[in-house]
Amino acid sequence: MSPPQDPELLRRLLRARDRMDAASHEAWPVERLAAVGGVSEAHFARAFKQAFGTPPHRYLLTRRIERAKALLRDTDLPVTDIAFQTGWESLGSFGRTFRDITGHSPSEHRARGRAPVPSLAAMPDCFVRAAERPPLATAVSEKRRREAAATKAPS
Repeated sequence: MSPPQDPELLRRLLRARDRMDAASHEAWPVERLAAVGGVSEAHFARAFKQAFGTPPHRYLLTRRIERAKALLRDTDLPVTDIAFQTGWESLGSFGRTFRDITGHSPSEHRARGRAPVPSLAAMPDCFVRAAERPPLATAVSEKRRREAAATKAPS
């Protein structure tokens, strides 16, 4: 177990995370986040993962996918518009990452989100969103490698 972090460093990390949350559609390379936090890039990346349990890039992916899921569910915007509004530079990378994280395409998510689900009607929305939050314990590329290895493995 690692020692607790300095409270001042935690405030800086929270400041950087809040900026990411407020503008998740923008590019947030580690250099920019470290500048917000006032520390070196390597120290920022290490401290962020220690404090929040996930690297900064994965955290940003989580926020972008959560926002995209809400837009798919609550609006009639085309998938392409949603991809660009949530910070993706191409529809292909948005769709691939969305499928890798959620297990289904953006269009399938939209259809599922609009289907009536009577058993969840009485449950508070915040609990439903927390249960549907994408698990990013492993990197998307790791997940792809594992899936590729599973399909190549002899049966």
